[in-house]
Amino acid sequence: MKCGKWIVVVATMAVVPCAGSAQTLVNERTISVDAALEIATAALANCRPHGVPVTITVLDHAGRTKVVLRDDGANLHSTEHSLRKAYTALTYGMPSGEYGTRAAANPRSAGPLHLPNITTAPGGLPIRAGNTVVGAIGISGTPGAKGGGAADEKCAQAGIDKVAAGLK
Repeated sequence: MKCGKWIVVVATMAVVPCAGSAQTLVNERTISVDAALEIATAALANCRPHGVPVTITVLDHAGRTKVVLRDDGANLHSTEHSLRKAYTALTYGMPSGEYGTRAAANPRSAGPLHLPNITTAPGGLPIRAGNTVVGAIGISGTPGAKGGGAADEKCAQAGIDKVAAGLK
């Protein structure tokens, strides 16, 4: 029995890294405030011709708000909804509407829908630098009669496209 305990101790020591060699600091890629402003401004310029005021939220890689642009006359709820769209896109690394489609297809996995800031509405997109999600954008305010979340998503993509060269 003593031999068995020693084998477990030695195996554990071999598998668990020593604290002295643990990485202390981590560098993570994220979106700058300048890029976030450029994305939001370009998205707003793309949405305005629809004649509907929207709110745009851009988050960094950790879900912190970088920019919120609320157009004159945008609905009160659009600020919260744009945040939720961006947060959903960031959290799941996919468009918020795509997450909504997946959630609707599998009603038994509705648990995440009860988490704060998750929505199934389209209009949120992850912002990627290569394969790394460095932020997200969410837009809210376009009514269904004028394209709804699909129109919001097109404006969001136009914003991302504005800085695409810097995301490579």
